[in-house]
This record gives sequence, C-alpha cells and structure tokens, in this order.
Amino acid sequence: MRLARSDTGTGPAIVLLHGGGSGRGTWDAFTRDLTGWRVIAPDLRGHGESARCAEYPLDGFARDVEELLDELDDPAPVLVGHSLGAFTATLVAQRRPDRVGRLVLEDPPAPPRAGDRSGGFSRARLALAGLAGGLSRRRFDRNALMSAIHQLREPNPAWWDGLQKLQAPSLVLSGGPKSHIPPTRLELVAAAIPDAQLVTIPVGHRIHSTAPAEFSAAVLRFLSG
Repeated sequence: MRLARSDTGTGPAIVLLHGGGSGRGTWDAFTRDLTGWRVIAPDLRGHGESARCAEYPLDGFARDVEELLDELDDPAPVLVGHSLGAFTATLVAQRRPDRVGRLVLEDPPAPPRAGDRSGGFSRARLALAGLAGGLSRRRFDRNALMSAIHQLREPNPAWWDGLQKLQAPSLVLSGGPKSHIPPTRLELVAAAIPDAQLVTIPVGHRIHSTAPAEFSAAVLRFLSG
C-alpha cells in the first residue's frame, strides 16, 4: 500500500506519524519548525487520502510505514509518532532497527503486559481522545480507529519485550495526568527502552496541538543531541 503523503524540505529525513482519527495535516505547525529537514508526513491506512481496508491489524500500519522507509534514500530516518502513530513507530523500530535513527513517541498507548486488560485507560476515553479535534475536519474510516482501540486494549507482552531490543535513542513524551494515558505507564515504557528520555508536558494527550511551542522545543532539543 502506498500511503498518501506530503514530502517537503531537504536534509535528513524525519517521518511524522499521526494518531488515530487524525491526518497528516496535524503536523503542519510542527513542520514549519523543522528547518533543514526533509519532512515526510503520511496519512496512515484508513485515514485522509490513503486507502481504506477491510481489516486494520496494528501490524499492517507498521508494514505500510516500513515500505515508505524503503522508498527513502535516507538510511536511518527519525520517526515521530503521536498516539497510534507512536505505537506504529515502536513496531517499525522493533522489526527494522537498522532503518530508524531516532524515535519520538508522543503519549503512546502502551497496551497491557498481561492480566490487566484495561491497560490503565478505558475504551471510551481512548475513543474520545482519538476523535478529539472535530470529525468535520478529519476524514477517516471509523473502523480503523475502533479496531486499533480494541487491539491496544489487549495484553501484548511481546511488544513490551520488544522495547528492550530497541536500538534508536528515544524520547517519550507524556501528556501528564490530563491525558488518558497514565503517566506511570509511560514511565514503564521509557524504563524498558535502553536509551530513552522521558519528558512530561502536562497538557493532555494531544501535546503537539495543545502546547506546540513546548512540544517543538522538546523534540528539537532531543534531535540536536
């Protein structure tokens, strides 16, 4: 599947992955801060101008992004993901560690390890967060969002084990107590990744939209090393 995308600028590649129920336009403001980068922002499958599918396995979102990376001439692009996009970025980095230079994970919806089927957040709250921002301004297949929510609530110990194998330096951004993603859960995510920083910007789940200046400053500081 070839994802619809925007591709602007020149320099090292940075790929921006939006959350469920959103689209590549959510990154427009952040893109303006990425001077000196080639910025690729796709619509994930089932979103925006990308194709709709009969099914939406989480692995499918990752395969699409892997194919996109294979089209780039940059050997190790940066992946920046919000929510579902952040989870997708972790899958790509687990499966193709050689193809990811750095990871930025904005409020990723970490699934349960085992036993705790809620993962610390409710399906209703996750659905509302995915829809936040107004349906009239976004075009997506509702099945894509609801399927992702259902899968992310299922225990996934293999994903947690895979975090320990990540090679890319990583920044985990938490929206703090206003987010439906518990900060304690993201502390565990950051602790599981060998080379990870955890930064909290306590504005809720959509950090890049709610606090764009703080989000941009944190990401650019991380990318500058």
